[in-house]
Formats: sequence, C-alpha cells, structure tokens
Amino acid sequence: MAVALFGQSAFADTVLNVGYLHVEVPRAPTLSNLDPIPENNGLAGAQTGLKDNQTTGKFLGQTYTLKQASVPEGDDPLTTAKDMLAASPFLILDAPADVLLAIADLPEAQEAILFNASSGAVALRDDACRANLLHSLPSDAMRTDALAQTLVQKRWSDLVMIAGTHPADLAYATAIRQSLTKFGLKLSGEKTWDADADMRRSAAQEIPLFTQDFGDYDAMIIVDELHDFGRYVLYNTWQARPVVGSEGLSALTWAPVIEQWGAAQLQSRFEEQHGRDMTPTDYAAWAAMRTLGEAVTRTKASDPTSLRRYVLSDEFELAGFKGRALTYRDWNGQLRQPIAIAHPRALVAQAPLEGFLHQTNELDSLGLDRPESKCEAFQ
Repeated sequence: MAVALFGQSAFADTVLNVGYLHVEVPRAPTLSNLDPIPENNGLAGAQTGLKDNQTTGKFLGQTYTLKQASVPEGDDPLTTAKDMLAASPFLILDAPADVLLAIADLPEAQEAILFNASSGAVALRDDACRANLLHSLPSDAMRTDALAQTLVQKRWSDLVMIAGTHPADLAYATAIRQSLTKFGLKLSGEKTWDADADMRRSAAQEIPLFTQDFGDYDAMIIVDELHDFGRYVLYNTWQARPVVGSEGLSALTWAPVIEQWGAAQLQSRFEEQHGRDMTPTDYAAWAAMRTLGEAVTRTKASDPTSLRRYVLSDEFELAGFKGRALTYRDWNGQLRQPIAIAHPRALVAQAPLEGFLHQTNELDSLGLDRPESKCEAFQ
C-alpha cells in the first residue's frame, strides 16, 4: 500500500480498511413491538458511507473497505476488538459506554481512531473521555439542550416530567434536569413510571388519574428512551398539554422527516440500499465513515496520526446534510452538529435555535462547551 505524506500535493494509491464492531446487549422487554430495531442498525449507515467514499475515491486513487463483526451477548468483545485492530486502526463501534472505554484502553488501540456511533453517555465526552475515541453520535446533553432551547423559545416554562427506570431513562432524565437548569428552567412536578404497569388496554382510564395531580402546566416531558410506555401517555393526560422528550416533540439526531439541505438525497440512497429508514445510529456510523473519507481526500494520507490531526483541526468540515458544516470539538472529540426538533410527521425546527448565541460557534450551545468539559485527554 502506498501512503502519501500529510500535506503532499499529489495522490498516491491509498487503501483504507475500516472495521465496524457491534456488541450485542440484552434489550429490555417493552409493551409494544411496533418499533423493532433493525438487525443491521448502524452497520447499514456505515455501508452507505462506504459507498459514498468509494464514489469519490475511484477518481482519486483511493480504495475503501469495510469489515464487520458482531459479538454475541455474553462473549468477550475485547478479543474481537483486538483482532479487528490488528487488521485496521480505524474502528466504528456500536457498544455500551463501558465496552467503548475498555476497547479504547487496549494497548492495541492507543494509536487507533475509534468512533462511538451508539452511546450518548455524557461522561464519555467529560471526565471519562479518551483521546483515541471520537463521537459521531450526539451526546444526551446535546439533545436535551436542543429540547430546552425549544421550551425557552416557546415560553413553556411550567414543566412536569414522567421518567422511566431503565438506565437509559435515568441518564436521559439527568441530562434533562441539567439542561433545564442551564437554560433557566425547572420542573414543577416529577413522577416515576411504574415499570410493571401495562397500559395497552387501560391507558384511557389510568393515565388521566396518574397525571391529574400535576395540576396545570405548559408541557409534559416524557423520558422513555426504550419507547415503552410514552406512546400511551400522549392524548391521555388529565390536562390537554404538549408532550415533549422521548415522545411527541423530540430532539433527534436524525429522522425520516429531515428532507432539507440535500438530506432527501441521503435518505433516498439509504432506503434504496437497505429498504428502510435511516436511524440515528445509522447516521452516526455514516458520519464516522464519511469523516475518514473526507480526511483522506483532503490530506492525501491514510495513517491515523495524520488523519486524527486533520479531523480535530479548524480545516476539517463534513457536509452532513444538516444545513451547516459539521466539525469536531478539539477538547473532547465530539462531532458538532445541529439537532432536529421533530415529531413523527414533520420537522418543526433545528437547534441551535435563533437567539441562542455563542462566542465562537453556536453549535457549542448544545452539549458540553469547552469550559464545562472535564476532558483532559485531548490537551
């Protein structure tokens, strides 16, 4: 393989091998099976990104390949990760936060570029950050900050919240509380959902009683990241008020209703290739693959040191079909990106919203800003 030096003016034949590692985790049972998770969730996005890279690469002497592996529940993901790192220093990871950190800490991964395409855990961008781990998926805090901006803009300041008990719900609820504080909002009432309740037949009778003692309010926040009970809360509350959060009006990485800024073309390409809609994990995996393709094209290099330096520089930009160029935060490896505010039928807005300014980049009003992040690995 011929590798061009960083900054050379002419292309050499370049081969970039990328790995995609999926770590299977048990999924908690839910009341409804209307939202099955695709078996190729995430991988399909990486495959679409691969095709996009190959389209450009064939004119520039670049070849891209993708090798994928899946670790069954209960098996050791580190063994598979080591094997994949022996074949390539570029890995896109779909794994829980603790597994991401374990892989990032492997000796074999210290000179690698790893992409987190599935975990929104704020700690990964904060005091648990790793210099070799970049985040193409927005953090939970980016999504909840986007939602809080929407609440401020609509002047919905009297808020109540119903939260589930799954670990993903607990993490999202914590991010919600922090975002409300950040933007000068607070909860006037909060309840925990009964995990044993089955509302499929009794929602019209039980939900009004469950929500009655909230009294009046401007909007109800639903924290149900498994999409388990939240669907039964909509239109059954004691007060007829807007529902936001995990159901109703939501802050989303990606959704089928995003059609502006050329997004319809990406949506169409993805649907043609895979026969379904693109999910947030698909988008994050696509963005990770395209990050590598863009970096190789611009630097004419294929070694992880050169590509990482360029990706974290002010020169890097990724056209992400979100109306603004996407860039990486050089203090914690998070991909800056707008967040869609949408319901299942239409895009309502895109955060950061007008009026939420920042001294350097308005996208940094979403999630951990430089002064807020305790990440020291990128210094």
